[in-house]
Amino acid sequence: MNDSLFPIKQIVREKIGDEGAFKTWIDPLVLEGLSGNTLHVAVPNKFFGEWIREHYLETIRQCAAKFLRVEDLNVHIRVGEIPEEGDDKAREATPAATSTHLTDQKPLFNPAYTFETFVVGDSNQFAHAACMAVAASPGKTYNPLFIYGGVGLGKTHLLNAIGNHALSSGHVSSHHNISFTTGEDFTNEVINAIRYDRTEQFRQKFRNVDILLIDDIQFIAGKERTQAEFFHTFNSLYVAKKQIVVTSDRFPRDIKDLEERLRSRFEWGLIADIQPPDVETKVAILKKKSEKENFFLPDDVAMFIASRSSSNVRTLEGMLTRLSAFASVTGKPITVPFAKEILKGYLDDLDKPVLVEDIQKVVCEYFGIRASDIKSKRRSKSLVVPRQIAMYLSKHLCKISLSDIGDKFGGKDHSTVIHAIKKIENSIDKDQQLRQAIEEIKSKIYS
Repeated sequence: MNDSLFPIKQIVREKIGDEGAFKTWIDPLVLEGLSGNTLHVAVPNKFFGEWIREHYLETIRQCAAKFLRVEDLNVHIRVGEIPEEGDDKAREATPAATSTHLTDQKPLFNPAYTFETFVVGDSNQFAHAACMAVAASPGKTYNPLFIYGGVGLGKTHLLNAIGNHALSSGHVSSHHNISFTTGEDFTNEVINAIRYDRTEQFRQKFRNVDILLIDDIQFIAGKERTQAEFFHTFNSLYVAKKQIVVTSDRFPRDIKDLEERLRSRFEWGLIADIQPPDVETKVAILKKKSEKENFFLPDDVAMFIASRSSSNVRTLEGMLTRLSAFASVTGKPITVPFAKEILKGYLDDLDKPVLVEDIQKVVCEYFGIRASDIKSKRRSKSLVVPRQIAMYLSKHLCKISLSDIGDKFGGKDHSTVIHAIKKIENSIDKDQQLRQAIEEIKSKIYS
């Protein structure tokens, strides 16, 4: 490598902020030199080059242009043999290229993530029960188990809980009988197996376990070789009656660029969703975490935070940590005004004015319909419910009369608006799915 170009790699390292990705993809690159306004970069093989082009080429170009002070810089990728000093030793020392389990370096599962510390509510009760059944009898019930839900709702917690329970109960003999990874790390393992010619070791690692847990499986979508390896790994484990649990941020059929053969296999077993927690569950989460940390959280403060925060459990716990830290430093009592001040910027601003147009826009985006549809006279079910929800929220969030609300919805009369509002009010306590949808929409309105 041209030593004068070495700082470019360090700039890229700071830019991407992911040490694992840097060591896997950027560090092996050879910056051969600058010719005119073209930076020549060598990669070890075609697969490596395609990955760089797809994921890091623009970042490399921007960082190199900044360092070299060259406008309109081009980056040329050359595929070919790259001489490495101490090649064999380097390969042996590369963590990503080894076939050892993560547990050889650190605990495989987070000890704080157990079934006992997971707060169960209507929104996650089914997923929680399914995971407990799997942990109690790996490979015998619900195989595969597919859990899906939004960010920060507890999917990773449940995967850790399965692993912790399986180990502590003796259902697996040791941590070597469990593989726990993410879709991204699984992809990187495939890449390194190809790069270092360790495909057999890779397969031995993932196909000789009793339980395979993969978080964020949607990451492998669109990656042909990774999906192929996972497909055969899945088949091998399934035939051997070994447990497979994966999580995703969406339903299998909604994962774009996922091979149909994988999609169908995910649907062989049980699919369990995790919905955003309601206010009561958020209060329970806050109270349980505060008790664990020996931090007294008054009920009114817990309710205040839960009613004005997003449904992301991680964010919720982060706010509690911030509140606890400030209370400890300042010595002030935990009150609603104190929480409002300390968590300013974290809480939904319920005092800001909301327009009917704002509500219509968010509702239409949520249900995938057009603004013209929600204002139309069409009465198909796919439009009636979103329209009723939008009218209900307009009444409760906007300082506007019912007649004015009707005008905003294409000239609907007063009685139509009243009917819509009462319909939602009568259903919201009985319909968990409706209540969750309204909570999510409100969160988006105030975000």
